[in-house]
Amino acid sequence: MEFDQVHRLWLDTHRNRRSGERKDRLDRGHGHGEQLFLRNVWWPLRGSLDNLHPEYEIADWRGRPYFADFAWLTEVVKLVIEIKGFGPHVRDMDRTMYSRELNREIFLQALGYRVISLSYDGVERQPEICIMLLRMLMSRFEASGQCDLAKFALKSTLLQAVQIGKSIRPKDVERQLGVNHRTAVRYLQQLCQQGWLHAHSSGNSGRVLMYDVVRRDWDAFDW
Repeated sequence: MEFDQVHRLWLDTHRNRRSGERKDRLDRGHGHGEQLFLRNVWWPLRGSLDNLHPEYEIADWRGRPYFADFAWLTEVVKLVIEIKGFGPHVRDMDRTMYSRELNREIFLQALGYRVISLSYDGVERQPEICIMLLRMLMSRFEASGQCDLAKFALKSTLLQAVQIGKSIRPKDVERQLGVNHRTAVRYLQQLCQQGWLHAHSSGNSGRVLMYDVVRRDWDAFDW
């Protein structure tokens, strides 16, 4: 299919999954710059919008919702992509806002996200450079091969459990990593066996439905 058709179906799929502020944010935030990035850079680079999430909600270090322009989420890497233009948001930014934005990027890196910022001018006028740089970066993860896939997936699951701030469920992992239920449960059980999580049952069935974080020193996770 052509880009316009794929983009429309992709956007409708994400819109139908959302409600309230998350849906409104998608309608407001996915504008010209973001669409230009998809058309000029991402589509020529990947030929697909799979695993790419627009206006992706992440809680910042203060617990407040933050919406990244895009998040590319796979079992190997979590990539946050921001398209930054020289508009009123940038011109009117004071020191406090600038400091807050830098703190947010550090926090996202600490949670395991790779944060990539591209300028609107670069996306519009020199997309081939953006493509080249993204290809160089993404090849590092793709070249790591399947041998490291399980470890990346386990650490991504642990980071998500730490970030979520409450009991994590298999469906949370399914949504984050794009895996099926059985695989999500396997990752959670492995983390329990390694002492990172604790499983507990919910309701009268006795089935394990949720997992709590036991250790939060996730930076000590053995790669």
